[in-house]
Amino acid sequence: MNKKLLCAALLSGLAVAQTASAQDYDDRWYLTPGVGFNVQDNQRGTNNAPFVALGFGKNLSSTWSLDAQLNYQKPTFGNNRNNLRNPNVAGAVSGFAQDQNWSQYGISLDVRRHFRAEGRNWNPYILAGIGYQRSEEEFDAYPNPVSPGERKDANLATKIGGGLEGDLGPVRTRLELAYRMDFDDTSVANPDESWFGDVLASVGFVIPLGQEAVAEVPDAPPPPAPNCADKDSDGDGVNDCNDKCPNSQAGEAIGPDGCKVAIAIDLKGVNFDFDKATLRPDAVAILNEAVEILKRYPDLKVEVAGHTDLCGNDGYNQSLSQRRSQTVYDYLTSNGIDSSRLAGPNGYGESRPLVQTEQTSPACRNETNRRTELNVQ
Repeated sequence: MNKKLLCAALLSGLAVAQTASAQDYDDRWYLTPGVGFNVQDNQRGTNNAPFVALGFGKNLSSTWSLDAQLNYQKPTFGNNRNNLRNPNVAGAVSGFAQDQNWSQYGISLDVRRHFRAEGRNWNPYILAGIGYQRSEEEFDAYPNPVSPGERKDANLATKIGGGLEGDLGPVRTRLELAYRMDFDDTSVANPDESWFGDVLASVGFVIPLGQEAVAEVPDAPPPPAPNCADKDSDGDGVNDCNDKCPNSQAGEAIGPDGCKVAIAIDLKGVNFDFDKATLRPDAVAILNEAVEILKRYPDLKVEVAGHTDLCGNDGYNQSLSQRRSQTVYDYLTSNGIDSSRLAGPNGYGESRPLVQTEQTSPACRNETNRRTELNVQ
C-alpha cells in the first residue's frame, strides 16, 4: 500500500470535517468491546489477521468522547518469507518461516468528534489517537544455536479514522475504519523501515455503566392542617390549606396555590431527553397542573411557545423548539383542552432569551432560557 498517500487522505478528511451541535448527552462511563480485521503493512511480510479490542471511555460533551483502548492481534508470516536459504550451509533454512510467531498488542488514547443530529439513529464521527504498541517477532537466528530468536520492542503509535455510531437502545454500536501508524524501527523482517501502517476495520459496542440520570421530582407538599381543607374563605376555589394568597377575588385567573396566574405560565420544568421530543414523567406532572388551570378557567386562551438556550446554530434551535412545543400542544389537546383555545404551537428557537449569555459552552447552557411557555392571549 502507499502509506504516505493514505495518511495524507485521512488527515485531509479530519481537516475538512464540519461541525454539528447537540445539546444533551449521556455522561456515564462505558465499556467498548470490539472485534475487527487488521490489514497489515506489506513491508512487514505478515498476513492480515483478526484482532480484538477492549476499551473504557466517557462522553466529555455532546460532541466529544475520550476512550482508552487495549488491542491484540497475532498475524503469521507470509509465504514470501518461507524459501530463503543460507548459501554457506547445505540444507539450512534462514529467513522467516510461516510457523514462526509474530504478535502485536498495545494501548491507545482515542478522541472522537461526534456529529450527532436529532432524529438520526446513526451518526458519523472522526477520531485521532496516540498510544503504545508492542511487537514480538520470532526469526531464524542461524548460526546461533538458540533459534528461533525473538525480538521484543515497544514503540509510539498514532491513529486516525472515522466511523458510524448507531443508537439502537441501551447499547450503542460502532462501525469504524482507522489507519494506525506504528513507529517500529527495529523490525527484523524489514530493518530499513522506520514505521509501518496498518488499516483497522472493526465493529464494537458501547455499553454504559450504571443507571441513566433522571431529573429529580419535587417533594410532595406537606399534608394540610386539620379542617382547613374544607374551607375556602376568599371564595377563589382553593381551600385554605393550599391558599397562599387568602385575599384573592373570585373570577380572577387563580392557580392551584390560590394566587393569581401570571401572564406567562412558565413550563421550564418540561425538559426532554437528548435528541428526543417525547415527554418524561416529571414533565407530565407539570403539564397536568397547567391542564387543571385551563379547565378551571374555560375562557382562558393561551399560546404554546417553545424556546431554547443560545447553544447551537439558529436552524437547529428553531427546529428543536418547534418540535417540542408541538409535543406540549398535543398533550394539552389530548387531555381535554380544545384546540380553539390554543395558539400555535410556535417555536422561537434562541430569539427570545430571558438571560443574555455567551453562545459557547458551557456559558450558553442556561436552563432559564431553555423553556416552554403558555402565554395568555
